[in-house]
Amino acid sequence: MKTEDVKKIAMIGAGDMGHGIAASFLLGGYTVILRDIKQEFVDRGVNGIKMSLGKFRDKEKITPAAHDDCLSRLIPMVDLQEAVKDADFIIEAVPEILDLKRSVFAEIDKYAPAHAVLASNTSNMSITDIAAATGRPDKVIGYHFFNPAVLMKLVEVIKGAESSDESIQIGYDLAAKVGKVPVIVKKDSPGFVYNRINQPTGALLNKVLEAGSPTPEEFDAAFKAMMPMGPFELIDYVGIDIACHGLEYFAEVMSADYTPCDAMRALIDAGNLGKKTGRGFYDWSQGRPEIDLSKATSEYDLNHMVALQVNEACKVLDEGVCDDPAEIDLAMTNGGGSPFGPFALAQSIGYPLLVEKLEDLYQKFRLEIFKPVKTMLDGNIKV
Repeated sequence: MKTEDVKKIAMIGAGDMGHGIAASFLLGGYTVILRDIKQEFVDRGVNGIKMSLGKFRDKEKITPAAHDDCLSRLIPMVDLQEAVKDADFIIEAVPEILDLKRSVFAEIDKYAPAHAVLASNTSNMSITDIAAATGRPDKVIGYHFFNPAVLMKLVEVIKGAESSDESIQIGYDLAAKVGKVPVIVKKDSPGFVYNRINQPTGALLNKVLEAGSPTPEEFDAAFKAMMPMGPFELIDYVGIDIACHGLEYFAEVMSADYTPCDAMRALIDAGNLGKKTGRGFYDWSQGRPEIDLSKATSEYDLNHMVALQVNEACKVLDEGVCDDPAEIDLAMTNGGGSPFGPFALAQSIGYPLLVEKLEDLYQKFRLEIFKPVKTMLDGNIKV
């Protein structure tokens, strides 16, 4: 099968990610089947798509005729067999539970046409493990969109151990056709590129919280001038429970250095998960918290965060997860709000200063993940 043969997309899972991905493909001109296990979930997903497309129309990003055309190509459905029976490209976005994903893929494999490519929107899980539940591991790929999927540009196209080059190319081309920025992840590795490179920052925040000093507000105040949200404020916004799950996953598959601290678990046990519960590191009950910039700590600065990203980016490069520094920078700039990727920043700031910052963190916390790797110490990577 070639990319131009793909006419019908089946979206399995109609939650926030599922309906956002579905809207992206509708805007790209494809027929999309939106499937979930209950009619109420499907209806909610359809309403999410209508809301997204309505905003595009109201902001004059699409014409009223294009809006109506998109909705005419949306087919809501509960029956899985019916949803995938003549789909060319099938994307799964069910909850991040490996056994659930494997069972969904086994079922899709039974009913989907032999030519269909099966793609998982997992943010962390092994594509190789998911593919093993099917009889077509060569046609299974990772397809990691970022939230909100209809707006965010990055799509990580991940090669499992047996994914064929053809399947990867189809996934890459489709993402580009619907206006996304695809980056090929050549080795199935935890966190792929974007989440992997950001996770050591999560480990630092975890250790700062454990130390009890500086406080989240003192820490965030040092960064507020340079970013829309302070690092702890952002965790509150996303959800402390989600940040904790990320750390737990990396502690399990990468290093015990990522183990969440008792202070983080205590917040979760108390039901203080951040914005969604009204309280986390901050009080959100009156809206977005006010951070007192006069409290800024002088113990940490932006170069500590950059150093952690660059060091992890060097590991991603060394391990062959992604073998092009420019592609790594492309992923990092399109997956988040930063205008520059880690290697461009390292080139601008200078590797010696960043190595110094890493060594400072290593001396403080004695975490192996904070140790500068040889590629970082050599400081030769240019973009």
